[in-house]
Formats: sequence, structure tokens, C-alpha cells
Amino acid sequence: MLKIYRLQDGKVVEAASGEAQILMYVNPDDIEKNYLINTLLLDEHTLNSSLDPNELGRLEFETNHMAVISKRPRRYSSKDNFLLKVDSVGLFLFADKLVMVTREEFPFEGRIFARLRSLQDVFIKVVFTLIRHFEEHLLVIHSISDELEAEINMSMSNKNLIYMFNLEKSLVYYLNAINSNSKVIEKLKMNSVKIGFNPDVVEFLEDVIIENAQCYEQANTYSQVLSSLMDARASIISNNLNIRIKMLTILSLCIMLPTLIVSLFSMNMPLPLPFKDTLIPFWIVVGLAGLSIVAIVLAWRLRKW
Repeated sequence: MLKIYRLQDGKVVEAASGEAQILMYVNPDDIEKNYLINTLLLDEHTLNSSLDPNELGRLEFETNHMAVISKRPRRYSSKDNFLLKVDSVGLFLFADKLVMVTREEFPFEGRIFARLRSLQDVFIKVVFTLIRHFEEHLLVIHSISDELEAEINMSMSNKNLIYMFNLEKSLVYYLNAINSNSKVIEKLKMNSVKIGFNPDVVEFLEDVIIENAQCYEQANTYSQVLSSLMDARASIISNNLNIRIKMLTILSLCIMLPTLIVSLFSMNMPLPLPFKDTLIPFWIVVGLAGLSIVAIVLAWRLRKW
């Protein structure tokens, strides 16, 4: 799917094909790929890398354009069970146009896309927005982990533990993606003269580098905290399981010992007790069974099982 935009009054607005300055290809089909490769002369491997979630970020210079593969968080689906993944985005900056190739539509919204003066501004602010997306997802991960932590304290369900493992795995993906983006941003800064960035873009690029570094530190902190929490939760769950097993064992003793006493005196043999024609033997057996329970409870209290 192709969406066409242009710059108007410092903003990105939809446009007709004749006014195209920004071309966004969302999951391009074979016809659109052929146009990109044969007409715009995009490298086929770089184009395919734009749609490959496992591709690392990189910067390449072609004859008539610059190609950047950057990383972005993938839109979450309930089927993922809290496993958040990343996607790749291809940015191809020409002298008169910017081509974006992505698997999910990118919205040109928010204050960040105000007061745009050139395609270079659009390009660098797209990169900045991708970093902001990671920061937003990190806040969501932090909130979800707190909720799952509370549920794990109330329940021993494996489902919540699996969700926590998925969040921890997601942070590993995010750390790799953010680190990959940092390499791309550093290369953009090193080649700013070659690319022809104006002073305003170079200054904004410094802010992007700082923002990405903070994003990486935040993701790394969340990853370490979540990993420590998982280890602590595993120990707590194991300890709670041992306590429950001990309680069940004591309850089993409270049931088994009286049952043993009653069984011994209910055999098909004369009771070794006087007063055969009264209920006194019955109450003696009941009393012995009750005393056995009291003995177990006293031993439990005294030995602090």
C-alpha cells in the first residue's frame, strides 16, 4: 500500500501523486517492489531488509540516495501474550523525496512534526519518533510488570509467570534494537557533512543521540530489575510451595493417626476393654483418637514445624 505526503506550512499532509515528496510503502507488493528497485534504483537487499524484523540497523550510501535501516517496536497483539517484538523501517533519503518502507503505517502526528522546513527535518524526526516509541513501550512494560507482580503474589498460576518471562524476553529484543539504532545515529553524525545536513539538523541529531542513550539505559534498568524479580519470585513460589506441602503433611497426620487408632479397635476381635455391654469402650476409642490429634498439634507447636 502506498501513501503519499508532502510538506505544507511546516507540516506533513497527504498529497496527490504529482506533489509527492514523501512516499510511504506499507507492506509493498511485488509491483511496488519492482518500481522501487527498477525506477528509484533501491538496492533489492536493502529493500528486503526494511521488511525483515531480524535485520540489524545500518547506514548505506547509494548513487542517488542514502539508505537507513532503523528499528521500531511492533504493534502489540493480544495473541502475543505480552511478548513484544521489533520491526525494521527503511528510510531512503533522495535530494527531492523521502521514501519509507515499513510493515506498519507510520503516523506523522504530534508536536514533533511541526515547523518542518525540509525533508532532512522529516527524516531525522522520524528517527527520533522511533526512539520515542520505544520509550512509550518501556513505560507500558513497567506498568504491566507491576500488575503481573501483584497477581503472582496472589496466585501461583503458571500463566502469569509465562507473561513475566515474555516481558523479560521482550526487553532483550528492545535492548538489541535500541543499541542497533544508536549505531545508525552515530554513523549519521559522523557522516553529517557527507550527507549535507544543515546546522539545525546536526544540532537536533545531538538531541536524538542523548534521547537514544537515555532510552537504552532505561531499557537496561528495567531488564535488570525484571530479571532480579523473576529470580526472587521463583524463590518465593518455591518457599510457598514448601509451606503448603508441610501444612498438608501435618493435616494428613491429623487424619491418619486417629484413623489408625479407630481401625485397630474396630477389628473383628474382642476389645481389650471392660464394660463390654456399655458405650464406655466407644468413648474411650474416640478419646484416644482425639488425644492423638492433640498430641500432633502440641508437637507442631513445640517443635515450630
